[in-house]
Amino acid sequence: MELHDSFELFSALERLKLLENSPPLWWPAYGTFEVVVGAILTQNTQWSRVQISLDNLRNNGLLSPDALAHCDVEILMELIRPSGLFKAKAQNIIRLSRAMMDDFGDFETFALSVDREWLLSQKGIGLESADSILCYACARPAMVVDSYTARLLGAFGYEFESYDELQEWCEEGVRGYFDSVQLPAAFARFHGMIVEYVKSNSKGKVVVITETLEIR
Repeated sequence: MELHDSFELFSALERLKLLENSPPLWWPAYGTFEVVVGAILTQNTQWSRVQISLDNLRNNGLLSPDALAHCDVEILMELIRPSGLFKAKAQNIIRLSRAMMDDFGDFETFALSVDREWLLSQKGIGLESADSILCYACARPAMVVDSYTARLLGAFGYEFESYDELQEWCEEGVRGYFDSVQLPAAFARFHGMIVEYVKSNSKGKVVVITETLEIR
């Protein structure tokens, strides 16, 4: 099966209705500060464990940048323990919350004004986390790519040398089909559909391209 560009893949995935039982834009709490915290907590762990940590924070009134900026690190460590690497993640969450408050004043201003360079300058925020925050917290036209994306495209014979190269390929084919208002949601859905497809169609690290994924 030959794949020419990312819009062909996007369209094929859309036809499978992979996000039918998910939130509309895949990531829960899209457009909120909770996504920022979730993007850090989900590093090197399963989402089910992140949800436990987020519930702990929510139940203790700690899902705002102001509350986390003033939170005791030992308390935060215990609340996010289910997500693993809790010492480093707690420190990074508090540090990021303080930087957000210092530089932007609140989450709403942050969401409108932050850029990728600022995010990547924060300790504990790499390319995937930065783009997850831009895409799912700030509703920006940033396509998140990850190991699922690389594995799916690898099944079509594509190999990329860097995160940015993989991201550019995914964005390029899709950009011309959506206007500036629609594009953030398109990228959010595209990433979500890729993750859901790969989870359902993998044997170990190998993605199986099923006949239901009709490229046309």
